[in-house]
Amino acid sequence: MTNNENAAQLHTHTPRLNFAKAAPKAFKAVIGLDAAARDGLDPALVELIQIRASLLNGCAYCLHMHTSDARKAGEDEARLHMVGVWREARNFFTEKEQAALDLTEAVTLVHQGGVPDDVYARAAAQFDETELGHVLALIFTINTWNRIALSTAKVAGEDER
Repeated sequence: MTNNENAAQLHTHTPRLNFAKAAPKAFKAVIGLDAAARDGLDPALVELIQIRASLLNGCAYCLHMHTSDARKAGEDEARLHMVGVWREARNFFTEKEQAALDLTEAVTLVHQGGVPDDVYARAAAQFDETELGHVLALIFTINTWNRIALSTAKVAGEDER
């Protein structure tokens, strides 16, 4: 059996627990963290971070939601197609966005060796301390949302906000 076949068996796309109803205080706390993290950040940057983390985590539910939100906010379709390969398509992204995408990858994949000093330094050079704190909080939050959606088998295309 291939990895794709194993993944297909694991993901039946039958919704499981309704996390918002089962743990309303925890759900509201994540919503609060999400809102606080976004405060003062460029909405386009917010969506790029959320899209990249969702791609890395394989979260179709969040990926669909955030690419849809980005389109509604006027994001360029070509940039959306390049988020997954941003290193090879740097010309689509500003230095600040590249630093945020790099940091998003490092934090999302923290189990692969932590957050390298050069990645952190690159982000710290592009964002002031407050912005950097918000970028990190946003990365933490989208990773939490991805884990909620994946563990409760949220179905892509069914935006429940």
